[in-house]
Amino acid sequence: MDHVADTLLEKHYSPKDIQKMWGWSDDFVRDLFQDEPGVLVASRPETLHKRSYRSLRIPESVLLRVGNRLRNK
Repeated sequence: MDHVADTLLEKHYSPKDIQKMWGWSDDFVRDLFQDEPGVLVASRPETLHKRSYRSLRIPESVLLRVGNRLRNK
């Protein structure tokens, strides 16, 4: 199995989950992870009757990678 398939089977976290674990704001967590490789992003553009929507799910390996990067600064 390749790395992409492996990350799909991992536990995934929402920004709210990480916000609760790390004690940071939901917006800060979203900004931190939105462009991180491996993060799953589901989005819908704004239409006349619906607002835009963007949902992030962060695989555990990405959470650990970012956590280690922040810890080593």
